[in-house]
Amino acid sequence: MFTTTHLHPMLVHFPIALLMLGFLAAVLALIYKKETCFSVAAFYILVMSALAALAAYLTGEFFTSDMSGAADEVKEVHELFASITFYSVLVNAALSIYLKIRKNENKTLQWIVFALYCISAIAVSITGFYGGVLVYQYMMPL
Repeated sequence: MFTTTHLHPMLVHFPIALLMLGFLAAVLALIYKKETCFSVAAFYILVMSALAALAAYLTGEFFTSDMSGAADEVKEVHELFASITFYSVLVNAALSIYLKIRKNENKTLQWIVFALYCISAIAVSITGFYGGVLVYQYMMPL
């Protein structure tokens, strides 16, 4: 039987995969500066990541059940890094869109975008780790 509690586990894989792929494209754009396809891919994947992160964040916020004890402590850490991921990717996407619309080639802002991409990739990895701990240690029957 399908319930709304299934939405979050179904959606979380998209921002994880998209952020990691986009970050890889951003790294490749730094290495192969003359190949614009990597920076273009990093931009569009970042925008898709922001939308996927929004969906995952909202379903986690509104459609997951409460926990207690050690599971609640793990969930708190998971939620902290989910928030860091969500807000960093949101700010990064907004800044990237701004740079794209203004055709701004400010190197400092481009490095900030890259740093935020890096923060987002690290934060989503930690979020995913603690999400896995929640599922496999506290929710899956042995």
